[in-house]
Amino acid sequence: MSDASYRDAIFSTPLDRVARFSFDERVVACFPDMIRRSVPGYGQILGMLGLIAGRHLRHGAHVYDLGCSLGAASLALAGQLPADAFRLTAVDISPAMVARARETLAAECPEHAIEVIEGDIRTLDYRQSGMAILNFTLQFLPPEDREALLARLYTALEPGGVLVLSEKVVDPDERDNAWRVERYHDFKRANGYSELEISQKRTALENVLVPDTLEAHHARLARAGFSRSLTWFQYLNFASLIAFKEA
Repeated sequence: MSDASYRDAIFSTPLDRVARFSFDERVVACFPDMIRRSVPGYGQILGMLGLIAGRHLRHGAHVYDLGCSLGAASLALAGQLPADAFRLTAVDISPAMVARARETLAAECPEHAIEVIEGDIRTLDYRQSGMAILNFTLQFLPPEDREALLARLYTALEPGGVLVLSEKVVDPDERDNAWRVERYHDFKRANGYSELEISQKRTALENVLVPDTLEAHHARLARAGFSRSLTWFQYLNFASLIAFKEA
C-alpha cells in the first residue's frame, strides 16, 4: 500500500481504563501492521480472492467488499484481475477507514472501476452482484443482525454467485479451543506483542468482536439460502468459508 503506516503500539502502555475497540484514526494509522501481526493467514486469504473470483465470477460482474477497512480485499482483486473483469463497491462504516481506502485504491488501481462508500452494510441497498466478500467483518456485527445480512446478500447474488466469509472462530470443544487460543497468543508474541498488549487488546475487543463456531456459520449460511458452503482455509482460530448460490 502506498500510504504511510506505523507500528501498532496502541495497547503498549498500561491504561487505567481500556476503552472499547473502534476503527478510529489511531487504528487506521497502524492497521496494516496490526493485521499482519494479529491475523494468522491474512495474506494467504487475500492471495486466494483473485483466484476464487477468476474461477467463479462472471466477466464484468459486480463485487462487494463489505467492511472493507483500508481496501485490502479490493486491492487483491485489482492486482490479480484486469480492469474490465469486474466492478466493485467497497463499503465501511468508519469515516477514517473510508477516507484512507479511497486514497489508496485511487492511487494503486486507477484503471479499475472501484467505488468506496461510507455506510452500514446492514441497511445498504444492494445491487445484483456476482461476488460478496466479508473479510473479518461479520464478527463485529451484533449476533442478532448476522443472519438477516447474509439473507440479503444471498438475494443480491446472481445465480452462480459466491460469498467469501472470513472470521475469527471458536471451537465447540473447550480444550481444543483453549489450545488454539494459546497458540494464537504464541503467534502474537512471536510477532512482537507483549503480554500487556495481548491482555489489553483482548479486553478492548470483549463484546465488540463476538466469534461463532464454524458449525454456526455453516448453519446460518444454510438458513440464509445457500445450499452449499465449505471451509476452504483455517489457521488456528481464523478461518475462511465460501458459500455458493446455485446457478
